[in-house]
Amino acid sequence: MARQDKISMPSGMGGLTRYFDDYKSNIEFKPGHIIILCIVVILIMMFLHLQGFSLLGIR
Repeated sequence: MARQDKISMPSGMGGLTRYFDDYKSNIEFKPGHIIILCIVVILIMMFLHLQGFSLLGIR
């Protein structure tokens, strides 16, 4: 009778490499910071679209 407490390792990953396990970045952003950054960029783009010509003296 075979023992049931034996742990078997899974076979190879078929040549796939998991890079996120190998590299840990020192810079990390929270999701809230990304959302705030996107909102700030959108507001700057809206401001420049509405007031950019007069600020740059193009007209």
